[in-house]
Amino acid sequence: MTGAMMTKILMSIIATTMIFQLALAVDHNVGKPNGGWDQSTDLKSWASAQTFIVGDNLVFTYTSLHDVLEVTKDNYDSCTTSNPISTNGASPTTIALTDSGNRYFICGTAGHCDQGMKVEIQTVPAATPPPTSTSPPPSSDSPAPATPPVSTDAPPPNEDNAPPTFDENAPAPPVTSGGSPNNTGETTNPLPTPEPSSAATFKILTFVSMVGFGFLTMV
Repeated sequence: MTGAMMTKILMSIIATTMIFQLALAVDHNVGKPNGGWDQSTDLKSWASAQTFIVGDNLVFTYTSLHDVLEVTKDNYDSCTTSNPISTNGASPTTIALTDSGNRYFICGTAGHCDQGMKVEIQTVPAATPPPTSTSPPPSSDSPAPATPPVSTDAPPPNEDNAPPTFDENAPAPPVTSGGSPNNTGETTNPLPTPEPSSAATFKILTFVSMVGFGFLTMV
């Protein structure tokens, strides 16, 4: 992701957050609806019943006998009107709650703060909307891939590939002198040549002797 695209995404998130906060911003009319910015309104109870969020506004509506001073915590507790953070004397006065935390307001008219004309505002952070997704999430409605059914019927064996069968009752093929293997794959050893017996050997020697003797006689 390039830097330019990241910048666009961040700007989009910031703009969305600002629009979200502006859309949810609330104007809090101080002391309303049963009172106002004066000595007779229980401003502490009013403030405790409100929820002040960053982006909201405080609206003070009052007569010319009053004003609005924002002060520190110590000056709020002691109702000290000197060195205020800000002074507002034109009604209605709108104070934007731009940061979270506590802020303190009193009336600068002598004696009014001591009579209860002061209010403490506790502002909480605004909820951050979820970031805009750059790609749509996968749909949960898409069907899951179907699993092909498993066939329980085995295919018939192929007759061409079936192994040969042998009949156990069939006569065995004749054995040849060359000792070629039969159809069952077993090898037949050739028959050994019988050795001449001692009688045959004696006859051969006698014949050879007679032939030799006759040959000598003729010579």
